[in-house]
Amino acid sequence: MIPVLRLLAAVGVLIAASSNSAFAQAAADADLLARGEYLLKISGCTHCHTAEGGEPLAGGRPLETPFGIFYAPNITAHPTAGIGAWSAEDFRRALHQGVAPDGSDYYPAFPYTSYTLIRADDAFAMHAYLMSLPASGQPNREHELAWFLVSRLAATAWKWLFFDAGEIQQKPAQNEQWNRGAYVADALGHCGECHTPRNLLGAMQVDLAYAGNAEGPEGELVPNITPHQDTGIGDWSREGLEEFLQFGELPNGDYTAGSMEAVIEGIRHLTPQDRDALIDYLRALPS
Repeated sequence: MIPVLRLLAAVGVLIAASSNSAFAQAAADADLLARGEYLLKISGCTHCHTAEGGEPLAGGRPLETPFGIFYAPNITAHPTAGIGAWSAEDFRRALHQGVAPDGSDYYPAFPYTSYTLIRADDAFAMHAYLMSLPASGQPNREHELAWFLVSRLAATAWKWLFFDAGEIQQKPAQNEQWNRGAYVADALGHCGECHTPRNLLGAMQVDLAYAGNAEGPEGELVPNITPHQDTGIGDWSREGLEEFLQFGELPNGDYTAGSMEAVIEGIRHLTPQDRDALIDYLRALPS
């Protein structure tokens, strides 16, 4: 009788362990998806990859540049029209190296020049969340580019000249708050892609990072967001920056417009901790 009781007890332990393991896995999956959703929002993916009046993330939104019009692709989980057939590693490679699963190079209209800084575990979380969303069969639209850019060899040459891949690295000379702010601004928010001037070939002039761009998206004038007292945001209060990042309200009471209005829709989701870190980082930039 005792061996039978011991067997039943052992079976009970195994069932309990299995249940606990399944619960832990479900919790881990939920955390991964929540992390991916947060990262997708603050990284601006939804706006860029959703055409006006179109299905979410199904692509088609135009980006007008001096080199032609780029159309954002479908990044839903559709296996052929979207990225449903991509592995998590395919997605990480696209962000980090600007390379498609077939080995072709992306044009830098896709801001892999900043997304390369995103940590691998965050890239995997973003992929997991995208795969959990409804798929759309909307086909991608061909870019309308100058003749000398039609071949992807142009993108390969551009990368050879201007692109260095690599995840962001902590700077020991700076504190944790600064490093977190750098990650939010430089990698996830890719703020420099709009707020940094570019050379004649479209590469960011890193020595003028965040100093403003006279030819931003759709030809907009993108402002200086360094702490310069006259041309930047040096005279903004901390409370003013908090209001702007959450609601788009400017110090004079007006509200931001143009492409920044859509950016606010994403970064308003920043946690208070990430928002504080971003503000500290921006206020510490060279002016």
